Amino acid sequence: MTSKNSTHNTIRELLHNADNILITSHIRPDGDAVGSLLGLGLALMATGKDVQLVLSDGLPATFKHLSGADQVLTDAKEDYDLAVTVDCSDLERTGGTLGERQPDINIDHHVTNLNYARHNLVEDKAATASIIAEHLVDWDLPITTPAAEALLTGIITDTIGFSTSNMTGSCLRTAAMLVDHGANIHELYNQALGTRSFSEAKLWGIGLGRMQRKDRIVWTTLTDEDKKIANFKGKGSADIVNLLTEIRDADIAIVFLESEDNQIKVSWRAKMPYDISSLAVSFGGGGHPAAAGADISGSMEDVKQKIIRATMDYLDKETNPEK
Repeated sequence: MTSKNSTHNTIRELLHNADNILITSHIRPDGDAVGSLLGLGLALMATGKDVQLVLSDGLPATFKHLSGADQVLTDAKEDYDLAVTVDCSDLERTGGTLGERQPDINIDHHVTNLNYARHNLVEDKAATASIIAEHLVDWDLPITTPAAEALLTGIITDTIGFSTSNMTGSCLRTAAMLVDHGANIHELYNQALGTRSFSEAKLWGIGLGRMQRKDRIVWTTLTDEDKKIANFKGKGSADIVNLLTEIRDADIAIVFLESEDNQIKVSWRAKMPYDISSLAVSFGGGGHPAAAGADISGSMEDVKQKIIRATMDYLDKETNPEK
């Protein structure tokens, strides 16, 4: 088994020996994907490296205030000698940015990560951004203020403002370290979680109006037509699933989002002590115990019925293990 020190030594050597580095993350990028991408990329740029920052779905408008946001591409240029994926549990979720090439380095915090790169750093932490922040020094990379701001944004968003069940003292200390390096936690929190566009709020209204509940499960659906009505240009569901988790009468929240190619994006959120990551894996997805997802082919109605039935079976087994 490869030791942690050996892994970090290898990552350090690969990063410093490369001339042109490509960094990419998953489709429909969230704050941790963006923060990890920019945080590592900006740290490398500060050492004089040529870095390509690639997100196949582009950068969400929510994060355009971050340094380096204007350098994010949707397609990779061919001239790179090192490929790094961040916050991405499997290669398919990059959206094809690397073609057939195997990544050289995979940095992630998803427990369902497939360890698909030549060198894998997968740690069960609150955010991939926290892993990168903790190890930049190990890799002889500087923690500049722009990099600190991006990484703190990743931590803030993936922990929903330090409120998720996987928050630890270590993660809080990492966040404090990033503040010490110049990241403005108040401003970054407001940008990431404290404000919403009119179109996002309008999409929330549509989704909340369609909300349903059965037993301890609550769900809603969003279609392409809903996005047009709300004038919402984003790839995701405006994080409406986080609103559903606030409902006192439910333990699991689900959002069904219609996407292209006859695919339905399913997002689960679970309250403690439930672990829905294995449920997501059974449908070809992955994630964390409390937050997971999957892309499933089929009509909205068929996928919805299948997922709700499977989620109810899971909840029943967890609640009544002797049945």
